[in-house]
Amino acid sequence: MITAETIEKIKETARIEEVVGDFVHLKKRGSSLIGNCPFHGEKTPSFHVSVNKGIYKCFGCGVAGDSVRFVMEHEKYSYPEALKFLAAKYNIEVEETVESKENIELNSARESLYIVSQFAANFFEDQLWNSADGKAIGLSYFKERGFREDIIKKFNLGYSPDVWDALTLEAEKNGHAVEYLEKTGLSIRNDKGKLYDRFRGRVMFPIHNFTGRVIGFGGRTLKTDKNVPKYVNSPESDIYHKSNVLYGLFHAKKAIRDQDNCYLVEGYADVLAVHQAYVENVVASSGTSLTIEQIKLIARFTQNVTILYDGDAAGIKASLRGLDMILEEGLNVKVVSFPDGDDPDSYMHKVGAGAFKTYIEEQRQDFILYKANILLAEAGKDPIKKAGIIRDIVESIAKIPDNIKASVFIKECSHLLEIEERVLLTELNAIKVAKSKKAAAPQRASSSPSYPDMPPDDLFAEGGPAEPVETATQQISTDILQEQEIVRLLLTFGHELVTFEQVGEMHVGSFIIQNLGDVTFENALCKRIVDYYSVEVENGQLPTINQFLMSEDGEIATLAITLSTSPYSLSENWLNKHQIYVKDESQNIKGAVLGGLYHLKKRKVDRMLTDLMNQMKDEKDATNQDILMGRYVQVKNVERTISKFLGSVIVK
Repeated sequence: MITAETIEKIKETARIEEVVGDFVHLKKRGSSLIGNCPFHGEKTPSFHVSVNKGIYKCFGCGVAGDSVRFVMEHEKYSYPEALKFLAAKYNIEVEETVESKENIELNSARESLYIVSQFAANFFEDQLWNSADGKAIGLSYFKERGFREDIIKKFNLGYSPDVWDALTLEAEKNGHAVEYLEKTGLSIRNDKGKLYDRFRGRVMFPIHNFTGRVIGFGGRTLKTDKNVPKYVNSPESDIYHKSNVLYGLFHAKKAIRDQDNCYLVEGYADVLAVHQAYVENVVASSGTSLTIEQIKLIARFTQNVTILYDGDAAGIKASLRGLDMILEEGLNVKVVSFPDGDDPDSYMHKVGAGAFKTYIEEQRQDFILYKANILLAEAGKDPIKKAGIIRDIVESIAKIPDNIKASVFIKECSHLLEIEERVLLTELNAIKVAKSKKAAAPQRASSSPSYPDMPPDDLFAEGGPAEPVETATQQISTDILQEQEIVRLLLTFGHELVTFEQVGEMHVGSFIIQNLGDVTFENALCKRIVDYYSVEVENGQLPTINQFLMSEDGEIATLAITLSTSPYSLSENWLNKHQIYVKDESQNIKGAVLGGLYHLKKRKVDRMLTDLMNQMKDEKDATNQDILMGRYVQVKNVERTISKFLGSVIVK
């Protein structure tokens, strides 16, 4: 167990904007920072970070928490694992009450996979620099390819000996369990039950996750045998899902944010070459086809992508396939085309770092120009092919979710293709209509026809349209909202001193608890918070909002954050430009508190009156009816008092 002092120090040190900023591209908006939520797909930012409160909240999917909870949710860590991650980030020494053995007796299967992967990375790197074969074969290969030593070390490149079980034996010797070697794919078991290494006689490229932990490997053979695959990659595991990973992202994320642009290349060597040209905002799809998940990873850091793919036909086709997917996610796309036969790696080593950097900065062209020029060159003077190409380009534009951007590209395309803008717009609209019809088809098939101009079914019923009836679900929902409002007032203003009539000056938290004695909360979560607050008040303490925001109870923390945050903020123009002053709630705390209490109580009194009325209707005994009527009158008087405060009109 991590000591309470260490936990407190970690929470005090870990700044929410720094922790979240390692994973999400944040921009300033009002008093908050906003970005695209990393927990669900979205194109319009709804993920808010409050620096002052030290919390995050997504108004799209509802996730919320502090720095520790963010790491837990994002990295799927346990509470102790998240604390240790943050401690490592801020160089905080972790004090534990019980000693734990390192790297051998592991806390979880998932952590075991990380540790054995890191062991393998260290083993391969050590072999590259310190073994005879590693230096003669692996290191020589990298240097012959023109890579500097600092780049080789930066990416922890390595060498796997051309021996059947070198890594397996070394891992077992160091106490690593065989099952984790198999689960990561580092070792394979043959039909006879014997283990052997997956990577043999290959130079090794460790693959890191967001936080820099090794999750897999790519191994390149140095043999010329055509029957030997050029690259072998780690299989899918609990910690490695290739469609969700971009090679080099750990080393690139800061530069991507700083430059507000991400260079996208195809392979491991391309990433190394671009870094060697002192351009660090580069990632690779690791030889796999670009996936939606990978594009969404990029979108967390920037909305701008520049594709650097091979100059051959295969590379051009790959860039065109990825281009449409990137557009569909709402990102801006540019392309750099290399001379035929060159890729980023070969071209950088051919012209040198300086010339390469200048080339990719000056040769970036908009995707419309790139795609149109490529396709028009293929079509030549064939009018039928040209017509097909025009439609192909317009289909790409149709994937752009932003209508303003799409209209700008249509205008550019009109000049480029020498065709009227009106014709292109007609085609664009036809594609969009067809797309929307296709998307709506399943929904229409599963629902009955709807005729919006027809009157409602109950219009001609006796007595006219039926009066709206409040359902039990709506009733419960309203109660919960009012109970949540009381919790919000407790958390937001509990420590404020306010003068109330008859009782004088007292803390808001104490006043609210004192006035809830006759109220029973329906919502279990609200009740837990109020009960805890009540016990603390009885003990002479007023809980702080941070006790709830940072609670280890995820439900309490999420509700506390939800109730204390808002996606909206008042524009500074109201005051600075228009000289319009708007009072906020803090300037009338008394009114907010009394209003919250009276609304809650009126709601519950109304339900009591309804119950009493129903009982009187069903009661046959005259004596019991008198008793019920007396109680009804008492409750009605309470309702009148409450309604008078709220300004309601009571019909006698």
